[in-house]
Amino acid sequence: MIQYPAKTIATSAVTLGALMNPQDANPLGNVHGGVIMKLVDETGGIVAMRHAGMAVVTVVVDSMTFLKPILVGNLVLCSAELTYAGKTSMEVRVEVHAENVFNGERTLTNAAYLVYVALDGQGRPHPVPPLEFTTPEEIERAEQAAQRQARRKQQR
Repeated sequence: MIQYPAKTIATSAVTLGALMNPQDANPLGNVHGGVIMKLVDETGGIVAMRHAGMAVVTVVVDSMTFLKPILVGNLVLCSAELTYAGKTSMEVRVEVHAENVFNGERTLTNAAYLVYVALDGQGRPHPVPPLEFTTPEEIERAEQAAQRQARRKQQR
């Protein structure tokens, strides 16, 4: 079995930004939920690929609640980091903030957990490096993630 050196959460963490334009929104100027979900999945996927060092696929998107609307003209910032790494799967937490580019005010609009599986060149699940935790908060998030992963497996 392949043994990979552990990687820290900070190694793969990423923030992506995108300015919301009229084509991203409904007639009221609220950005479509699907646009936000796509950005969330892309951000989470980048984190998982950086950690695994290979292609990944999304297998689970835990519930995503839309706390506040995102408007045309807002800068959407999706920040993501790993919370868990199993044998071939990884859980990523993504937070979405809307920023008013004129005054810098940021509002948390969404948060979601996504699970990705690493794939080898033949499209089969492939082992990923373990996570190395550097803070007590990371350890606590990992314990919570392991519980979520156990619940997901029970529901299958």
